[in-house]
Amino acid sequence: MTAPDRVEIEDFAAQAHAFLAKARDYLAEGDLHQASEKGWGGAAHMAKAAAVAQGWSYNSHADFSVILNNVIRRTGDTRLRRLRSVANELHANFYRRAIHLDATVIGQDLDDVGELIDLLAPLTGD
Repeated sequence: MTAPDRVEIEDFAAQAHAFLAKARDYLAEGDLHQASEKGWGGAAHMAKAAAVAQGWSYNSHADFSVILNNVIRRTGDTRLRRLRSVANELHANFYRRAIHLDATVIGQDLDDVGELIDLLAPLTGD
């Protein structure tokens, strides 16, 4: 792997952790739309880190599921199916009315994104 690839992987992984931390801040502030979107961003950026490390293409939103499916095939870890769905649900929250968002559920979903990030980390070389 070339040095620029390693820098890109580390940048995506760092951004994933930063987004998850910011999601938790937004949750504590009661901004459930931003908490959800930053949680999604954390999942998406860690998937991008894994994609770069594995030499897989990630060019659009739809590639998130493709990457997670690749990881499931590679690792056999079926937990990733549920975690993929949780991340996509967080992204969908951005388009929902505030009265339909539940802080407790979003908090649990952010915990799941943390698990997803941890499960993807080994595929990035960490």
